[in-house]
Amino acid sequence: MRSFSFYERVSRAFHDHSSLSRLVVLFTVSGGGLLAYSESKSYPGVRSLGSSEDDNKKKRVVVLGTGWAGTSFLKNLNNSSYDVQVVSPRNYFAFTPLLPSVTCGSVEARSIVEPIRNIVKKKNVEIHFWEAECIKIDAENKKVYCKSSQDTNLNGEEEFVVDYDYLVIAMGARSNTFNTPGVVENCHFLKEVEDAQRIRRSVIDCFERASLPNLTDEERKRILHFVVVGGGPTGVEFSAELHDFVNEDLVKLYPTVKDLVKITLLEAGDHILNMFDKRITAFAEDKFHRDGIDVKTGSMVVKVSDKEISTKERGNGNITSIPYGMAVWSTGIGTRPVIMDFMKQIGQTNRRALATDEWLRVEGRDSIYALGDCATINQRKVMEDISAIFSKADKDNSGTLTVKEFQEVIDDICERYPQVELYLKNKQMHDIVDLLKDSKGDVAKESIELDIEGFKSALSQVDSQMKNLPATAQVAAQQGAYLASCFNRMEECEQNPEGPLRFRGSGRHRFHPFRYKHFGQFAPLGGEQTAAQLPGDWVSIGHSSQWLWYSVYASKLVSWRTRALVISDWTRRFVFGRDSSRI
Repeated sequence: MRSFSFYERVSRAFHDHSSLSRLVVLFTVSGGGLLAYSESKSYPGVRSLGSSEDDNKKKRVVVLGTGWAGTSFLKNLNNSSYDVQVVSPRNYFAFTPLLPSVTCGSVEARSIVEPIRNIVKKKNVEIHFWEAECIKIDAENKKVYCKSSQDTNLNGEEEFVVDYDYLVIAMGARSNTFNTPGVVENCHFLKEVEDAQRIRRSVIDCFERASLPNLTDEERKRILHFVVVGGGPTGVEFSAELHDFVNEDLVKLYPTVKDLVKITLLEAGDHILNMFDKRITAFAEDKFHRDGIDVKTGSMVVKVSDKEISTKERGNGNITSIPYGMAVWSTGIGTRPVIMDFMKQIGQTNRRALATDEWLRVEGRDSIYALGDCATINQRKVMEDISAIFSKADKDNSGTLTVKEFQEVIDDICERYPQVELYLKNKQMHDIVDLLKDSKGDVAKESIELDIEGFKSALSQVDSQMKNLPATAQVAAQQGAYLASCFNRMEECEQNPEGPLRFRGSGRHRFHPFRYKHFGQFAPLGGEQTAAQLPGDWVSIGHSSQWLWYSVYASKLVSWRTRALVISDWTRRFVFGRDSSRI
């Protein structure tokens, strides 16, 4: 008898039975999972999740993922009219900024995770969670296909399908290897809690192997050579944590090999921490040099074997082989396969992430939202809408704009096109009128009039300030909170957030576009010293910034339980040092 595949069974089932209309929000986190919810009636080969009559009256939101974006959405969603289904391959939220601390025992892994059911159990919104992985998104038929993360063999019943009305994709991203040979097989990554635990065990294993009596000094040097690829915040923080772990704890326990330990940080660019202020970059490189951490800039990794890393020097193209005992790869993020498949399906090929509008809607799909590391906002350019802006502002249809006419639409333009405000700030101009005046020379602003060509000339350089948002927890958390506020008010409005330009007089946006507010960033450099770059170009480096780092991170933890555990771990480390057991 012929056996049908999973997708064939699903197709046959849904061909004969119409599915109920529902709102499903898919929230996905760094692991990329999907929650599926199907009809109460069972179909062959596809597990069916039951639903009550009351549930069917609610709009269904499916959320894929439980990372920063997904968890922030769930925490801020308070509209009880939704039936929310959450799908993720892991049943917890992890405070990822502390992962480098987990690798060296400064903080325990359980201290930075909170079960997702604990987070949502006290909310007045009905939220269901399934530990499963999203394997396919069918945008045309508004379905998502999922597979249980449990290691079961239930004759295909671990696979199930979910219909949605609204889909929220927050699946995060994976580590980007740039297709470098040998990286996946031989390097550690630092994206998940499990990664940090593996790195911790590997560090201890290197010291234990190097202590065996039958090895040569050359072999011991190789085993105790720790290489970190990538000079971004994660790579720098891990290097600093590892240096402190080795010099403050492990050398006391392994005195015979303490002089053989070496840490190397490889960066393809000219400097480490390129996204920070130059003062921080210079201080970090100087401190690492004093600490004995070998920073090699302009070194691009071209191959990784089980014992050597091959690098190409950018200046002369020379290939150098570096023996190593453990390597950590931290060079950026890449797109998950399920997201790549979805992007091909909706015609978004040759992109690094899902393109959304300023309301976090996937372009061309009003019922699908994407946020966090798996998406990027496709900010609209001023020059693309220059004619529409001009005609809206020119209310008397005179063919020219006066200062008064322009002042009436300044606020709308700055809200719709944030690059305008950034351009004015960089040029130290107070408002767009100063920009128009600058384009006309030394003329009184009352007499300024611009035709369409003069208007284009005045705004021609504005779009040069457009930048993609960084893939950080801070951005993802703000996007989750913003989208939740939109869903909380969705029923108050007749329509979804609208994309077309709207000026005062013809109606404001029902939902303001998403705007990211940067609250600063930290770079722990070891030795109880941290570099802090806060808004207003304020830079602080040293021990005082380390205590600021402690207080900020403690306050940002997701629950009082995790705060108590992390603070307890920090106190234990100060008193007893870091734990060096392999567990």
